[in-house]
Amino acid sequence: MEKTMPLIGDKFPEIEVVTTRGKMTLPQAYKGKWFILFSHPADFTPVCTTEFVAFQKRYDEFKKLNTELIGLSIDQVFSHIKWEEWIKEKLNVEIQFPIIADTGKVANTLGLIHPGKGTNTVRAVFFVDPEGTIRAILYYPQELGRNFDEILRMAKAFQIADKEKVAMPANWPNNELINDRVIVPPAQDVETARKRPSEYECYDWWFCHKKV
Repeated sequence: MEKTMPLIGDKFPEIEVVTTRGKMTLPQAYKGKWFILFSHPADFTPVCTTEFVAFQKRYDEFKKLNTELIGLSIDQVFSHIKWEEWIKEKLNVEIQFPIIADTGKVANTLGLIHPGKGTNTVRAVFFVDPEGTIRAILYYPQELGRNFDEILRMAKAFQIADKEKVAMPANWPNNELINDRVIVPPAQDVETARKRPSEYECYDWWFCHKKV
């Protein structure tokens, strides 16, 4: 089966990019860190402006999680710079993360242009771990702005899941069944399954949870 775009679990493709903070090579530029690459349809558009402000407002929280941000659209770099200046002047928000000025090459490599939604990039989000592996991909249409608290929640959840070797329940940390607890991986053999209820709080041997 021919693959036309990266998938979850793939290595992020090596790409040289021009950004508002100079030239970079991804994913090497963020080696040892998580990074979130997110595309937007165009500069100087209302929804995209609200999104960039939302990301910048949370930038310090992402950095505390060893996570960097990098934006992208098919606009020239001076358009990005001028838009950043407008956001600072009119909204009193200074964008501090780089924005890729794409000619279409990066967008096509990452599958960001969906012909049924026009020629601009859709609102995509790629989560990439410190080893350069793509861990999650989100797509939103042009008319729907993203939920940035959810993106931050995912960044936190990935790191807990990796560190503790656990899974995260729906709506974590406000799950309807186990609140902020996390899910222990199901037992893979009979003996472990028998021990589980004595080791953790469980609904059954295959659904156990713990506090972290």
